[in-house]
Amino acid sequence: MTTERTAAVPSLPLTLTARLLPVVVLAIAGWAMSTSGDPGSADAQAAEPPGPRPETAARRYAEPPDACAALASPVVKALVPGAAPAGKKLDTTDPTRRAGCSWHALDGYDYRWLDVTFETLDEPAAVRSYTGKKKPTPAPGLGDEASVGTDLTQDDGQGTRESVVVVRKANALITITYNGSDFASREAPSEKTIREGALKAAREAVLSLADAES
Repeated sequence: MTTERTAAVPSLPLTLTARLLPVVVLAIAGWAMSTSGDPGSADAQAAEPPGPRPETAARRYAEPPDACAALASPVVKALVPGAAPAGKKLDTTDPTRRAGCSWHALDGYDYRWLDVTFETLDEPAAVRSYTGKKKPTPAPGLGDEASVGTDLTQDDGQGTRESVVVVRKANALITITYNGSDFASREAPSEKTIREGALKAAREAVLSLADAES
Protein backbone atom coordinates (compact mmCIF):
# COMPACT_ATOMS: atom_id res chain seq x y z
CA MET A 1 0.00 0.00 0.00
CA THR A 2 1.53 3.31 -1.08
CA THR A 3 1.43 6.60 0.86
CA GLU A 4 -0.62 8.28 -1.88
CA ARG A 5 -3.24 5.54 -1.72
CA THR A 6 -3.46 5.60 2.05
CA ALA A 7 -4.19 9.33 2.04
CA ALA A 8 -7.29 8.76 -0.10
CA VAL A 9 -8.71 6.03 2.12
CA PRO A 10 -11.30 6.99 4.76
CA SER A 11 -10.29 6.53 8.38
CA LEU A 12 -10.61 2.98 9.66
CA PRO A 13 -13.55 2.42 12.01
CA LEU A 14 -12.63 1.89 15.65
CA THR A 15 -13.47 -1.83 15.42
CA LEU A 16 -10.95 -2.33 12.62
CA THR A 17 -8.34 -0.09 14.22
CA ALA A 18 -8.49 -2.35 17.25
CA ARG A 19 -7.81 -5.36 15.02
CA LEU A 20 -4.45 -3.84 14.13
CA LEU A 21 -3.27 -4.31 17.72
CA PRO A 22 -3.30 -8.14 17.98
CA VAL A 23 -0.56 -8.34 20.62
CA VAL A 24 -2.54 -6.17 23.05
CA VAL A 25 -5.76 -8.03 22.43
CA LEU A 26 -4.26 -11.53 22.62
CA ALA A 27 -1.88 -10.88 25.50
CA ILE A 28 -4.75 -10.55 27.99
CA ALA A 29 -5.07 -13.92 29.74
CA GLY A 30 -3.11 -15.69 27.01
CA TRP A 31 -5.65 -15.32 24.20
CA ALA A 32 -9.12 -13.92 24.00
CA MET A 33 -10.46 -17.26 22.80
CA SER A 34 -9.29 -18.89 26.03
CA THR A 35 -11.24 -16.51 28.27
CA SER A 36 -14.64 -17.86 27.19
CA GLY A 37 -13.87 -21.36 28.44
CA ASP A 38 -10.88 -22.31 30.56
CA PRO A 39 -10.35 -26.05 29.98
CA GLY A 40 -9.32 -26.37 33.64
CA SER A 41 -12.47 -24.72 35.03
CA ALA A 42 -15.43 -26.65 36.38
CA ASP A 43 -17.78 -25.07 33.81
CA ALA A 44 -15.57 -26.07 30.88
CA GLN A 45 -15.13 -29.59 32.21
CA ALA A 46 -18.89 -29.92 32.55
CA ALA A 47 -19.30 -28.91 28.90
CA GLU A 48 -16.75 -31.41 27.62
CA PRO A 49 -17.79 -34.73 26.12
CA PRO A 50 -17.05 -37.85 28.23
CA GLY A 51 -13.72 -38.33 26.47
CA PRO A 52 -11.92 -38.30 23.14
CA ARG A 53 -13.23 -40.63 20.51
CA PRO A 54 -11.22 -43.85 20.10
CA GLU A 55 -9.65 -42.77 16.82
CA THR A 56 -8.20 -39.61 18.44
CA ALA A 57 -7.29 -40.91 21.89
CA ALA A 58 -3.76 -41.99 20.91
CA ARG A 59 -2.96 -38.87 18.89
CA ARG A 60 -1.41 -35.87 20.63
CA TYR A 61 0.24 -32.60 19.70
CA ALA A 62 3.09 -31.54 21.99
CA GLU A 63 3.60 -28.00 20.62
CA PRO A 64 1.83 -25.79 18.10
CA PRO A 65 3.25 -25.58 14.58
CA ASP A 66 4.74 -22.44 13.06
CA ALA A 67 1.57 -20.40 12.57
CA CYS A 68 3.09 -18.15 9.89
CA ALA A 69 3.95 -21.23 7.82
CA ALA A 70 0.52 -22.80 8.28
CA LEU A 71 -1.04 -21.22 5.19
CA ALA A 72 0.41 -21.62 1.70
CA SER A 73 1.28 -18.40 -0.12
CA PRO A 74 -1.47 -18.82 -2.76
CA VAL A 75 -4.07 -19.07 0.01
CA VAL A 76 -2.81 -15.90 1.69
CA LYS A 77 -2.73 -14.03 -1.63
CA ALA A 78 -6.27 -15.11 -2.48
CA LEU A 79 -7.75 -14.23 0.90
CA VAL A 80 -5.70 -11.10 1.69
CA PRO A 81 -4.67 -9.42 -1.60
CA GLY A 82 -1.62 -7.25 -1.12
CA ALA A 83 -0.46 -8.87 2.14
CA ALA A 84 3.06 -10.23 2.54
CA PRO A 85 2.83 -14.05 2.52
CA ALA A 86 5.23 -14.26 5.49
CA GLY A 87 2.63 -12.73 7.83
CA LYS A 88 3.23 -11.18 11.24
CA LYS A 89 3.94 -13.46 14.18
CA LEU A 90 1.74 -12.78 17.19
CA ASP A 91 3.32 -12.58 20.62
CA THR A 92 1.96 -15.11 23.12
CA THR A 93 2.39 -15.71 26.83
CA ASP A 94 3.62 -19.28 26.27
CA PRO A 95 5.11 -20.07 22.82
CA THR A 96 5.34 -23.77 23.74
CA ARG A 97 1.55 -23.91 23.98
CA ARG A 98 0.30 -21.10 21.71
CA ALA A 99 1.27 -19.70 18.33
CA GLY A 100 -0.38 -17.17 16.07
CA CYS A 101 0.11 -15.25 12.85
CA SER A 102 -1.83 -12.48 11.10
CA TRP A 103 -2.10 -10.99 7.63
CA HIS A 104 -3.91 -7.77 6.75
CA ALA A 105 -3.87 -5.40 3.79
CA LEU A 106 -5.82 -2.71 2.00
CA ASP A 107 -6.12 -3.38 -1.73
CA GLY A 108 -7.52 -0.15 -3.12
CA TYR A 109 -10.51 0.37 -0.84
CA ASP A 110 -10.97 -3.33 -0.06
CA TYR A 111 -9.69 -4.33 3.37
CA ARG A 112 -9.03 -7.86 4.58
CA TRP A 113 -7.78 -9.29 7.87
CA LEU A 114 -6.85 -12.93 8.51
CA ASP A 115 -5.29 -14.59 11.50
CA VAL A 116 -4.65 -18.15 12.59
CA THR A 117 -3.90 -19.26 16.14
CA PHE A 118 -2.98 -22.66 17.55
CA GLU A 119 -3.18 -23.86 21.14
CA THR A 120 -2.21 -27.26 22.52
CA LEU A 121 -4.06 -28.34 25.65
CA ASP A 122 -3.42 -30.95 28.30
CA GLU A 123 -6.69 -32.60 27.36
CA PRO A 124 -9.14 -32.20 24.47
CA ALA A 125 -11.72 -29.46 25.06
CA ALA A 126 -15.16 -28.93 23.61
CA VAL A 127 -15.15 -26.56 20.65
CA ARG A 128 -18.34 -24.89 21.83
CA SER A 129 -16.45 -23.58 24.88
CA TYR A 130 -14.19 -21.52 22.64
CA THR A 131 -16.35 -20.08 19.89
CA GLY A 132 -17.77 -16.90 21.39
CA LYS A 133 -19.65 -16.20 18.15
CA LYS A 134 -23.39 -15.75 17.84
CA LYS A 135 -25.13 -18.98 16.87
CA PRO A 136 -22.10 -20.89 15.53
CA THR A 137 -22.92 -23.85 13.34
CA PRO A 138 -21.05 -27.14 12.87
CA ALA A 139 -18.36 -27.24 10.20
CA PRO A 140 -18.18 -30.92 9.12
CA GLY A 141 -14.97 -32.39 7.77
CA LEU A 142 -12.57 -30.30 9.85
CA GLY A 143 -10.54 -32.08 12.52
CA ASP A 144 -12.48 -34.02 15.14
CA GLU A 145 -15.08 -31.28 15.50
CA ALA A 146 -15.42 -27.70 14.33
CA SER A 147 -17.79 -24.75 14.27
CA VAL A 148 -18.10 -21.56 12.25
CA GLY A 149 -19.81 -18.29 13.14
CA THR A 150 -20.30 -15.23 10.94
CA ASP A 151 -21.30 -11.75 12.11
CA LEU A 152 -22.04 -8.44 10.41
CA THR A 153 -21.27 -5.21 12.28
CA GLN A 154 -21.83 -1.55 11.47
CA ASP A 155 -19.51 1.19 12.75
CA ASP A 156 -20.34 4.76 11.72
CA GLY A 157 -22.04 3.43 8.61
CA GLN A 158 -19.17 1.14 7.63
CA GLY A 159 -20.07 -2.53 7.32
CA THR A 160 -17.65 -5.25 8.39
CA ARG A 161 -18.28 -8.97 8.11
CA GLU A 162 -16.28 -11.52 10.10
CA SER A 163 -16.17 -15.29 10.30
CA VAL A 164 -14.52 -17.29 13.06
CA VAL A 165 -13.79 -21.00 12.62
CA VAL A 166 -12.77 -23.04 15.65
CA VAL A 167 -11.39 -26.54 15.09
CA ARG A 168 -10.38 -29.21 17.58
CA LYS A 169 -8.11 -32.03 16.54
CA ALA A 170 -7.13 -34.26 19.46
CA ASN A 171 -5.72 -31.85 22.09
CA ALA A 172 -5.08 -29.00 19.63
CA LEU A 173 -7.35 -26.01 19.02
CA ILE A 174 -7.16 -23.90 15.88
CA THR A 175 -8.96 -20.57 15.56
CA ILE A 176 -9.26 -18.77 12.23
CA THR A 177 -10.54 -15.17 12.12
CA TYR A 178 -11.27 -13.61 8.74
CA ASN A 179 -12.98 -10.30 8.11
CA GLY A 180 -13.31 -7.59 5.51
CA SER A 181 -14.73 -4.18 4.60
CA ASP A 182 -15.13 -2.14 1.43
CA PHE A 183 -14.33 1.50 2.20
CA ALA A 184 -15.57 2.75 -1.16
CA SER A 185 -19.10 1.35 -0.95
CA ARG A 186 -19.03 1.21 2.89
CA GLU A 187 -20.57 -2.24 2.51
CA ALA A 188 -19.28 -5.52 3.91
CA PRO A 189 -18.24 -8.42 1.67
CA SER A 190 -20.87 -11.11 1.18
CA GLU A 191 -21.39 -13.74 3.86
CA LYS A 192 -20.39 -16.43 1.35
CA THR A 193 -17.07 -14.70 0.58
CA ILE A 194 -16.04 -14.33 4.21
CA ARG A 195 -17.39 -17.65 5.48
CA GLU A 196 -15.85 -19.71 2.67
CA GLY A 197 -12.57 -17.81 3.00
CA ALA A 198 -12.37 -18.63 6.70
CA LEU A 199 -13.13 -22.30 6.06
CA LYS A 200 -10.49 -22.46 3.32
CA ALA A 201 -7.87 -21.11 5.73
CA ALA A 202 -9.02 -23.55 8.41
CA ARG A 203 -8.54 -26.55 6.11
CA GLU A 204 -4.98 -25.44 5.38
CA ALA A 205 -4.24 -24.86 9.06
CA VAL A 206 -5.44 -28.34 10.04
CA LEU A 207 -3.02 -29.90 7.56
CA SER A 208 -0.10 -28.05 9.17
CA LEU A 209 -0.66 -29.92 12.46
CA ALA A 210 1.06 -33.01 11.05
CA ASP A 211 4.48 -31.53 11.81
CA ALA A 212 3.52 -30.94 15.46
CA GLU A 213 2.31 -34.46 16.25
CA SER A 214 4.19 -36.19 19.07
